Amino acid sequence: MNRESSIRLLNQAVADELQAVHQYMYFHFHLDDQGFGPLSMLLKRIAIMEMGHVETLAERILFLKGDVDMALAAPVERITDPQAILAKAMAMEEESAASYNKAALDCSANADSASKQIFEKLVADEETHFDLFEKQLDNIKRFGPSYLALQSFGPGEAEKEGAAG
Repeated sequence: MNRESSIRLLNQAVADELQAVHQYMYFHFHLDDQGFGPLSMLLKRIAIMEMGHVETLAERILFLKGDVDMALAAPVERITDPQAILAKAMAMEEESAASYNKAALDCSANADSASKQIFEKLVADEETHFDLFEKQLDNIKRFGPSYLALQSFGPGEAEKEGAAG
């Protein structure tokens, strides 16, 4: 096994996942500010899942005696329109799934089955996230402003804080 190759692939995935965490939290803040509580919470929940991915990747890198590179892949894009947010999130998940599929194949060719399995699990998770975002975007397209108006009746951060206090 070529540890350096696996560590490089794993660190690329760390950068991708950290990018998703930052981007999705940015989306979460803005959707919540616009009063779209359920959609906001979806982005927050997925950002937290992406943090779990970072942890899994980091643990594998450290096991391989590498160092975890915590650099972001790119700056956060300042998108605040709900439809554009979902389209961007779908594109991010699709890119990640394709990249992780390739990484799984590379790890397999490199006789690193443990890293391969991590990448295969990430592919499944990213495809699930894509599906969740796609359903929301389809609902907005199908029902238009009415669907977004219904989002304003769900709990957002402000409402949850008021209920807790």
